[in-house]
Amino acid sequence: MNFSEFNFHPQVAAGVKAAGYSEPTPIQAEGIPAVMKGDDVMGLAQTGTGKTAAFALPILNRLMEGGRGSVRALVIAPTRELAEQIHLAIETLGAETRLRSMTIYGGVGINPQIQKLKRGVEIVVACPGRLLDHIGQGTIDLSRLEVLVLDEADMMFDMGFFPDIRKILARLPAKRQTLLFSATMPVEIRKLANDVLHHPVTIQVGTTSAAVTVSHALFPVGQHLKTPLVLELLQHTDTESVLIFARTKHRAKRLGEQLEKAGYKAASLQGNLSQNRRQAALDGFRSGAYQILVATDIAARGIDVSQISHVINYDIPDTPEAYIHRIGRTGRAARTGDAFTMITGEDTGTVRAIERLLKSTIERRTVDGFDYNVAAPSRDVEFARPPRQSTQRRKPAGDGAPGSRGASSRPKAPGSRGAASYAPASRPRRPGSRTGN
Repeated sequence: MNFSEFNFHPQVAAGVKAAGYSEPTPIQAEGIPAVMKGDDVMGLAQTGTGKTAAFALPILNRLMEGGRGSVRALVIAPTRELAEQIHLAIETLGAETRLRSMTIYGGVGINPQIQKLKRGVEIVVACPGRLLDHIGQGTIDLSRLEVLVLDEADMMFDMGFFPDIRKILARLPAKRQTLLFSATMPVEIRKLANDVLHHPVTIQVGTTSAAVTVSHALFPVGQHLKTPLVLELLQHTDTESVLIFARTKHRAKRLGEQLEKAGYKAASLQGNLSQNRRQAALDGFRSGAYQILVATDIAARGIDVSQISHVINYDIPDTPEAYIHRIGRTGRAARTGDAFTMITGEDTGTVRAIERLLKSTIERRTVDGFDYNVAAPSRDVEFARPPRQSTQRRKPAGDGAPGSRGASSRPKAPGSRGAASYAPASRPRRPGSRTGN
């Protein structure tokens, strides 16, 4: 199957061709016909499956007919980064249509947004809080809305946006097409879907198994030794671009600072950053200026980088579906990737739930030479200094490009090559074995 079979408007088809799309992904193959028919859709799909184009292309095609200048399609997303990502995809695919799209979110001035709305747009991609501000001030007219998209619904629930979503829904035309997408489908999301979708077409793509291109393993360790273990793994692992997940904004910030002090080009992405700093961190990670990005689940939803070689779960995610979603950030675009997860004794129940979903046991590994018996310090136990078994001083890492060779006493920068120094706990390490094998 190819995109020509969808019979898009010529100007939409031109955008598809210019974007280099050839064969649709599974969610596009199933979702595009349903959306083009006008059906409501409930899509269970992770980031990276192509779902943005699955709703953007049919919306663009629909809006080619009818009036211009009023808001006819609204996409609601949980984070500013994701809103910008969706907006960019719409602009790219709709480059030949002359349809206008804009983003609405907080953290930036509201007046430029008001001016754009006054000039007229057909598509708005918005975060809930700032959208409610516009609705309350009467600066956005949604009376002619035809299509509503709720993207990453589970994350919006986790962020506490559901009360805002309910208020927004109450201000929209009852007669509309509604599309809901979520990486996971807990009870709260199913309830929302039942309330807002009418006889929906349900599409489920790749949510209950880890990608075959991802090798993943668990690393049992004390809470106070997580940061030392991360540093040890990075030092002895062949990496290119590393995404590390932490549970809280504070932990993400502190771990990012620890990695910088250790000589790595690292940044953190968390909610306390200004929009400019968040964007700089994202842009730097995409370009390679930062080889490591530490993020919370919420902040990471706007990240779409196909070259991530490693995912490290500094903290295990709360649900099995979230685990699959996280490790799926690596191993994309036919590339292989590795995912490492730090676990403590408190994580036993979550690990069992993940293994039940995967219907397999996840390999446990330990790191050769790492001292797991170091006692927790009396304070700052989450970010203790790395345990050292040698008194030899280590030189700080240089600023060389990824892949450059340095003295063996330096921490290995992402992209450098070196023999792995850890092995599965259940068997002795093979000489010359590599991390993730």
